[in-house]
Amino acid sequence: MEAVRERPVGAAQGPGARVGATALGLVLLLGVAGCGGAEEFTVTEACGARVDPDTVAPLLPEGEKLEIEDTLSEPGKPRCKFYVDGELTLYLRGDVVETGFDPLEASEEGMGRLGDPAPADIGDGALLADHGAKVVRACTYEGERRQYVLSFDGVDHPEDTGDRRKAIERFARSYLPSALKAHDCRAA
Repeated sequence: MEAVRERPVGAAQGPGARVGATALGLVLLLGVAGCGGAEEFTVTEACGARVDPDTVAPLLPEGEKLEIEDTLSEPGKPRCKFYVDGELTLYLRGDVVETGFDPLEASEEGMGRLGDPAPADIGDGALLADHGAKVVRACTYEGERRQYVLSFDGVDHPEDTGDRRKAIERFARSYLPSALKAHDCRAA
């Protein structure tokens, strides 16, 4: 099995680049399949935040090679793309945004493309869909009241939709507190 780490040209530099800098220790991969076969991957960090490997593993298909592209478009906006054998299998994003609007309401129509979005009791509100989720949590960022919006999509595993939705919810519940802490957005 081969793990590839990339830091794209133009990735953030300097004090605000903590997410990109932590990318070096992002992935711990362990093979659990037989010789020469597809392998299951174990991920311990994503977008600069610790992740419970047991919650992200079900979202990734087995494969020969996992590549995680970890970028920071700007402070407060981490991005991670997970590729298994060259196919995008998970796209994870975090955004610190202004208060005064409901990111879930603004996204409800767009979430429809992910399949049957439904409200969930995670953070201050969430929409869980067949292929991804969006979760919102009020926080304090750089001394100002803000909202942290965790979004992820591209999820096609597990194959069973009911199992996949449970895995999506489990990952969202587990990852949100870690993402808030890693990106200095203190829960309000």
